[in-house]
Amino acid sequence: MQKRKLGNTALDVSLICLGTMTYGQQNTQEDGFAQMDYALERGINFFDTAELYSVPPMAETQGSTETIIGNWFKARGTRDKVILATKVVGRSQMQWFRGEEARLSRKHILQAVEGSLKRLQTDYIDLYQLHWPDRATNYFGQLGYQHHADDDAIPLQETLQVLDELVKAGKIRHIGLSNETPWGMAECLRLARERGLPRVMSVQNPYSLLNRSYEVGCAEISIREQCGLLAYSPLAFGMLTGKYNHDQWPKKGRLTLFSHFQRYLGVRSRAATLEYCKVAQKHGLSPAQMALAFVNRQPFVTSNIIGATTMEQLIENIDSVNIQLSDAVLADIEAVHQQNPNPAP
Repeated sequence: MQKRKLGNTALDVSLICLGTMTYGQQNTQEDGFAQMDYALERGINFFDTAELYSVPPMAETQGSTETIIGNWFKARGTRDKVILATKVVGRSQMQWFRGEEARLSRKHILQAVEGSLKRLQTDYIDLYQLHWPDRATNYFGQLGYQHHADDDAIPLQETLQVLDELVKAGKIRHIGLSNETPWGMAECLRLARERGLPRVMSVQNPYSLLNRSYEVGCAEISIREQCGLLAYSPLAFGMLTGKYNHDQWPKKGRLTLFSHFQRYLGVRSRAATLEYCKVAQKHGLSPAQMALAFVNRQPFVTSNIIGATTMEQLIENIDSVNIQLSDAVLADIEAVHQQNPNPAP
């Protein structure tokens, strides 16, 4: 398994990161244990989770994924073999997290960290990420930015200061962002540089053949500032496997089970997916592995977060590290992209 540096830290993380958000709904604890066992055997040392998970978010299942991972650590004695990433929710009206509107304030972050540490049955978190910004901005598929002059967002400096406390206390080692914009990345890096606050080591944003918007403003920051992308939804919720082509709805597919996930189901996304699947077929490739190999090869990517609900999917996804895309494949991918760029931002 290829490893890459997490930011400018001494940590070498696997190119494939095990995403776990299905543990607790689509996957049982037994399933999760089997997946984590196999991932570790294959050289994956980087696991990603969040206090929000499992997905879709519900009060009844909030924290279930962290609990399953914590139970696995305890049962297997594997905490020291894993670089563990989790997240604190951004501003949200989901009041089951803190009993009030969730914010990226000192009080809420301190509560969140303690909850995650308890569920994960560990005394430290390797990478603690802000799941989405406290301020109103264009994330989760929004392209246009609408400024809110009266936005009462928690200042980034305040958020970074409490994270600094947690680093100094040994409860977290490094920090990262998620669902962030170029301005948010640059501002956090500036505050770290000028105020001596913790430096952001990664950003977890969507990136796939259907959504290459990260290349526009964030990729340069990732490379120049050693703040690499942890790519999520590299298969666009399974769309890029081709299993939803021609209005097929596999019984256990995520988009079948959770019909409100519409981000990748637009007409343009469906059309582009068909074309990408044709490219894969032309070159004798699995559509899923081609899509993942495209993400794996990007110089601004630190790790590619894959998720699976079956062991067969997990094996195929991990095996993408062995796929090298030829110039001919890349040219065909680029031709589809030019005809239908970023259909699912």
